[in-house]
Amino acid sequence: MNAGNGLALLELSEFSVSYGAVEAVHAVDLRVGEGEIVTVIGPNGAGKSTLLNASMGLLPSRGVLTLAGERIDRPSVEAMVARGVALVPEKRELFGEMSVEDNLLLGGFARWRRGLRDQASRMEEVFAIFPRLKERRAQMAATLSGGERQMLAIGRALMSRPRLLMLDEPSLGLAPLIVREVLHVVASLRTHGVSVLLVEQNARAALQVADRAYVLEMGAVALSGEAEALLHDRRIIDTYLGLGGKAQAA
Repeated sequence: MNAGNGLALLELSEFSVSYGAVEAVHAVDLRVGEGEIVTVIGPNGAGKSTLLNASMGLLPSRGVLTLAGERIDRPSVEAMVARGVALVPEKRELFGEMSVEDNLLLGGFARWRRGLRDQASRMEEVFAIFPRLKERRAQMAATLSGGERQMLAIGRALMSRPRLLMLDEPSLGLAPLIVREVLHVVASLRTHGVSVLLVEQNARAALQVADRAYVLEMGAVALSGEAEALLHDRRIIDTYLGLGGKAQAA
């Protein structure tokens, strides 16, 4: 595992998100260093996806968001994408009636619009990461298996050559062996120069691939630290890695 090189790629300080009068995320401090995989775990309804979506600019927020040393006063999807951030949403949001190849090309559209014509070479890089997608490049996205759709969603995000990839529940609805395969690829992304912020319900799997972790409970950070240490922390084991954790490990 890699602890990062000390340079913060993403920093959140006193970061809060509200739905009307209800505060869903409260004063979160979070850091993702270059070359790091950082995970946010916690129970359903803890605010994990809300935190991720607000960090991407999909929801209004309060507090400070800094990206590679630049403070972003009003995060927006356009501003974050332009600065090298990509999000893979929980529902994947693929175009089912389009081929694998066309879905990937759409992922590189922002670069094409900026005059960068490297989509073909980037697609080959994505195919090297996900060989199965190359085999199915002409297949309609709607006909792929759940694991293949998740791979396509990640591959489409990688087409924009992000510095930071945000993943929302990539294991959702996948069989355990496919979860292992997908998260193995996620762990390898650091070798491609991509940092990862991973929101995940499968705490054991997330802690096994991450460098550091934050535990979110009722919208606030209850615990944080090195992922390996938290994997053996009695509080985490009792709360998240009990009987369910044994099933995940199996």
